[in-house]
Amino acid sequence: MSKKKILVVEDEAIVAKDISVCLNKIGYDVLQTFARAEKALDYLSSDLDKPDLILMDIMLAGDVSGIEASAVIKDKYDIPVVFLTAYADEKTISKAKVTEPYGYVIKPFKEIDLRTSIEMALYKFKKEKEKLAGIETSQFNHQSAISKEFIYVKSNSKLVKVQNINIFFVEALKDYVIIHTKDEKFTIHSTMKDIEKKLPSDMFMRVHRSYILNLKKIKSIDSNIVLLEDTDKKVPIGGSYRDDLFKRLNLA
Repeated sequence: MSKKKILVVEDEAIVAKDISVCLNKIGYDVLQTFARAEKALDYLSSDLDKPDLILMDIMLAGDVSGIEASAVIKDKYDIPVVFLTAYADEKTISKAKVTEPYGYVIKPFKEIDLRTSIEMALYKFKKEKEKLAGIETSQFNHQSAISKEFIYVKSNSKLVKVQNINIFFVEALKDYVIIHTKDEKFTIHSTMKDIEKKLPSDMFMRVHRSYILNLKKIKSIDSNIVLLEDTDKKVPIGGSYRDDLFKRLNLA
């Protein structure tokens, strides 16, 4: 079994080092450590490996607090966050719990405390994914006619209905896919193969290894780039998909 990957966000260098040593000792892989939440968010927005879990200090130096960063991570990346804090007072906890973290580790901590909090958080996250997958499977197995009109995606711990006609394209990003509408995007833990099965084939088509396109949203095609209606968004066409796409289009 591969090691679980942990991202550490802690602005006390000595504490960050201790956490990294402890995590390696108990069998986790530390992807990166950051002193500021802004740097962690930049990392998550890149194409680098995504962590299985994030250890986030609540009180961080910089413009973005651990609580604010956790809210962004929950909404955009759906990665479990466990808070690190030396402040266990009611006021701090009240602010932090709004983001629904997967646990707390109170500093100074013991190795067993760190491991227990991480394992419980990973287990809870896994069970939530399994439950959500069960809901989606039920929806698509028993409501196939309805599912041609919309899909449900998880956003901010809620299931949000997205009308298929409002989806412009789907983009692959490592172990995640991003569903783009005109004004919003939803990042979900899935594969292009799975999402392709859930979208109606008469409306959507794979046009690139990393892109599924809503054919009804095509405005024009310039060389190997699709220009979309009502937006400045563009989608590339993969060479191996080009002929199939043109066959689907109503060419005059």
